[in-house]
Amino acid sequence: MLNAGCGMLTDEYRYKILKLLEQDPSLSQRDLAAKLDISLGKVNYCLKALVDVGVLKISNFKDSSNKLAYMYLLTPKGLEEKAEITLRFLKHKILEYESLKREIELLRSDLRHENNKDTTSYE
Repeated sequence: MLNAGCGMLTDEYRYKILKLLEQDPSLSQRDLAAKLDISLGKVNYCLKALVDVGVLKISNFKDSSNKLAYMYLLTPKGLEEKAEITLRFLKHKILEYESLKREIELLRSDLRHENNKDTTSYE
């Protein structure tokens, strides 16, 4: 499991960053920040953490007139990590979904119970 030493680099952010960069390796850090709704500094920190553990590789655009343009490429380790993160993230979201379903059903039950009380008190 990736431990990038970044408290903000949760499975959710790892998943989203890796997914976005796999789809478009030329996304700028500013674009990533906007898509993830986090600061540019946090994006920079998270990308550096992912590079440090070998999940991402940074390369310059060779034919770019903007020599500061980079591509963020998933390494083979990054592709494996993305698959693992996707599975963990999916399991987490399923548990969250099931919990919300139970909570909604309890609220509906409470509401039905309260409505039954209300109608009997008016008789």
